[in-house]
Amino acid sequence: MIENVSILKNITILYAEDEAALREITLNILKGFTKKQLVAENGAQGLELFKEHESEIDIIITDVNMPIMNGLEMIREIKKINSNIPIIVATAFSNTEYLLEAIDIGVDKYVLKPIDMKKLLQLMSQSLLYHELKDLYREIKKINSNIPIIVATAFSNTEYLLEAIDIGVDKYVLKPIDMKKLLQLMSQSLLYHELKDLYVDNLTHLPNRNRLKKDLETSQQGLMAMVNIDKFSTINDLFGETNGDKVLIEFADSLKKFFRKEDFRIYRIEADKFLIVSNDFNRDIQELYQLCKEFENYIEEDPVYIDEHEIDLNITIGIAKSENSNAYKYAQRVVSYARRKFEPILIYDDSFNIQESFEENIKWIKKIKNGVKNDNFKGYFQPIVNTQTKEVYKYEALVRYIEEDGTVVSPYFFLDIAKKAKLYPNIIKIMINEAFNLIIKKGKRVAVNISFEDIASENTMSYIYSVIEEHKNHAHLLEFEILESEEISDFSEVFKFIENVKSYGCNVGVDDFGAGYSNFNMLVNLKISYVKIDGSLIKNIDSSENQKIIVKTITEFAKRFGFATVAEFVSSEEIYKQIKELGVDYCQGYYFDAPLSFDEIN
Repeated sequence: MIENVSILKNITILYAEDEAALREITLNILKGFTKKQLVAENGAQGLELFKEHESEIDIIITDVNMPIMNGLEMIREIKKINSNIPIIVATAFSNTEYLLEAIDIGVDKYVLKPIDMKKLLQLMSQSLLYHELKDLYREIKKINSNIPIIVATAFSNTEYLLEAIDIGVDKYVLKPIDMKKLLQLMSQSLLYHELKDLYVDNLTHLPNRNRLKKDLETSQQGLMAMVNIDKFSTINDLFGETNGDKVLIEFADSLKKFFRKEDFRIYRIEADKFLIVSNDFNRDIQELYQLCKEFENYIEEDPVYIDEHEIDLNITIGIAKSENSNAYKYAQRVVSYARRKFEPILIYDDSFNIQESFEENIKWIKKIKNGVKNDNFKGYFQPIVNTQTKEVYKYEALVRYIEEDGTVVSPYFFLDIAKKAKLYPNIIKIMINEAFNLIIKKGKRVAVNISFEDIASENTMSYIYSVIEEHKNHAHLLEFEILESEEISDFSEVFKFIENVKSYGCNVGVDDFGAGYSNFNMLVNLKISYVKIDGSLIKNIDSSENQKIIVKTITEFAKRFGFATVAEFVSSEEIYKQIKELGVDYCQGYYFDAPLSFDEIN
């Protein structure tokens, strides 16, 4: 009795055989078991029939030695069109040398001539059943690549097991099923997948940070390159997280192509960071550098295409080598250093003094936290004068850190660290109070810098509004300068802020105009009172005709739309004369005075 022969009754078969007598006998038998038969006398005819009827052909049976195009040549071409079509080769015993090649190009089964029809029908039904199961496994794995699968198979079907493992089957159990064995396999498989998830990244299927930590414990020596996809969060924002995930999968595949598994291990250690570890510690670091350079060129020259979206990627790579378990630490440091220096690839070197930089950061984070508690932050106030009269019109509040010995420290040393460590909101709150202290006690007009990040922070704005409300009788002397050098991602928040503070009588200006995301249309739409021209356009205006033209353009634009102009970095008589000649309304800089403490202001 032939198992599962009923599966053949609705199929269409392509049969290629050059021997007429054998073809006729076999065909007559196949007609009794299959729905439709397409017959070819050689490989060329078979290929043409497949191209014409591909959508309806379910299985192919072919001879090997045939004129014009042999069976293996035909199979190779058909597999290019449909790699999943089941194929059975019928061959004479003397042709067994072809069988290895047949298996290599994707043949499922073979049957020896003279053909045992019972055996052929059995192979046909097994092959079709197997392909149905294989397609089912593949579809399941597409939906969830980590789902555990156990195959129950008869002993005679064990030849499928290697390919079953290849497509992701975890375990198999032989029929008749031993239920105790099956339950044991189920628990083992689920436990294995739980452990696998701990060490494998679910998206890219690369080893993850947990796996890396385990692997680093096995050797102190290391040669590695850390790859960072620059501004990857922007890709998620622009194209959506689904497309972002597709980009990461494509990127991981590109890494695998460039850094072969025989030579390197690749890990995904963060959302946008990958680590390449050389299997050979003695590899020349310049060889790894060159390979990374080729990869960086490939990534930046060839955009990723996701659903017809062209997505450009930029990457930064940090390379490190160490015999003392420090390679990973050095790679982390140098990739961050490279990003700050806008270098696409850097090899770690002690001369970079990265460690000292980290130690300085840690020191300042501690000092900032303590300084907030112990009142070490103070407002210093630089005069802003009327350009025509040189009389002080107002002051800009500038933060300073006062050391225990009275040394005054510029924000250059701590402001960026405060922002990165999420401590800056404490400083803006201090500066609002410092400003009102000068306003109330000495009757001065004071401008305070405010960033978009401050405006977007509900906590910060709630505090600022509460302080303004508390001192609303003096609020008309408070001004805000929005930092134009920082990108504004939501103008509605800025409009709301301006409207709110203006209701208390506060003026609002734009600081650092010309330094970053300068936009004349933005100046008009924000309904500001003044614009402060960035110092980079002022400090060489006495010797640069181009800067003079830019400042003149900004000044004339501002006058036309009814807001005042302020020039900062006015440091000499020559610069002051140029500013005055161009008609800038107010000036600020060391030519007039340095930032002053509260006690130094009359």
